[in-house]
Amino acid sequence: MAWDTERTRRLLLEAGAEEFSAFGLAGGRVDRIAAKAGVNKERIYQYFGKKEAFFSAVVESELTASLAAVELSGDGVSAVADYAGRRFDYQRTHPAFTRLLFWEGLELEEPVAEETRRKHAQALVAGARKATDLSVADAQELLITVITLVDGWVTLQTADRLFSPPRSRRDDRDSRRREFIVMTVEAATHAAIARTDRT
Repeated sequence: MAWDTERTRRLLLEAGAEEFSAFGLAGGRVDRIAAKAGVNKERIYQYFGKKEAFFSAVVESELTASLAAVELSGDGVSAVADYAGRRFDYQRTHPAFTRLLFWEGLELEEPVAEETRRKHAQALVAGARKATDLSVADAQELLITVITLVDGWVTLQTADRLFSPPRSRRDDRDSRRREFIVMTVEAATHAAIARTDRT
């Protein structure tokens, strides 16, 4: 029977996302990843090379799924606010991706798949400008604000415990946090538009 290379790669990437999102590049262990995937760890080196190259492949795989899932489209302030809400929804159901991005920022000097991500960032800026008539610089700042608000929520759960009631239900807490993020993005977008109109 022929070896199913694509299935093995997929299993390794999935196990890698789980491991690296929990422990980062330095703390992630290829033997645990291989065990979770049910394959020999030599396959990791065979398919991806060294551990850092494998980490990059895992981030890029998760990134590809994210870019396809959440885009900015539509007109007006609501388009940017809707993007923030949908990004929140995606990150809550795919927390490994956000954690991987934080580990990447802490452990790597260069971003993974930089050219692909730069093009996606430019497309988001273009979408925000089309929706709101903001300058390039203001659209960039607005989108960085959206990303830090949304992604920070996934990775800073311990901070939330200091502010929210200990018995609050997680679903209710996520809904309330989403509402405030969307409201904040709406206010920031209105403020950015008003600033543009004054200049």
